[in-house]
Amino acid sequence: MNIKIVADSCCDLNDELENKMNIKVVPLTIDIDDKIYRDDENLDTKNLLSDMKLSKNSPKTACPSPDEFKNAYKGEEDVFVVTLSSALSGSHNSAVLAKNLTLEEVSNKFIHVFDSLSASVGETLVSMKIFDLAKKGYDNINIVEKVEEYIKEMKTFFVLESLDNLIKAGRISNLKGKLASLLSIVPIMKSTNEGEIDMLEKVRGPKKAFKRLIEVVGENGEKLEDKILGIAHCNCLDKALKFKEEVMKLYNFKDIIIVDTHGISTVYANEGGIIIAF
Repeated sequence: MNIKIVADSCCDLNDELENKMNIKVVPLTIDIDDKIYRDDENLDTKNLLSDMKLSKNSPKTACPSPDEFKNAYKGEEDVFVVTLSSALSGSHNSAVLAKNLTLEEVSNKFIHVFDSLSASVGETLVSMKIFDLAKKGYDNINIVEKVEEYIKEMKTFFVLESLDNLIKAGRISNLKGKLASLLSIVPIMKSTNEGEIDMLEKVRGPKKAFKRLIEVVGENGEKLEDKILGIAHCNCLDKALKFKEEVMKLYNFKDIIIVDTHGISTVYANEGGIIIAF
């Protein structure tokens, strides 16, 4: 299996997955009041959360440069790349440009860039699918076909307990945000077929939102026994474990994985956020 998987740093991993798949992660950066965080293994997400709360401004993110992706492609292996949805970030374009630059120098190298149409644990599941197919001996063309099909069928949902970043970014007005907080409104969000973020529904209170998210799995899932459920959490492991426990009572997933959100996903989800994909 002479392949390399490259992903941007919105691909949230735990130690087991990182060691198993040996993914090369290319970091994005986060800017909070001119303080730059590099979303790599040295990032402390608790400090990031603290700085986000203290700031009056919305965090800004920047995708990796083509050169950073190009460096990650080096080596003898065939390369499969997984990026954030192109509707959310320039990371995909940067990865594609790096591919084109690499092929100008090494024309016979295999590189394929997947637009995950998702983020966070959605990227993780795509990476796992690539690894699994390669391990089973599928050739590169078949891997591309099967993973593209997998991406089209994958569902991503997330629940936000904090609206701070949406208010700061102007996505919702300060008045509406305060009113939503006052009324304990919790939005359940989804990724569209085009990889954009859309509102699924609003729920009154975190407990109802948690219960509703479990129901959403059943309403949107088919052949769950053949699928893996990915759960990413932002500094709320107990909630993620509880979600897994409740899901296992109702649905028969092939496997369930739990990961912490790293820097970019922490910016999206904020404290207490849960992201699921399957």
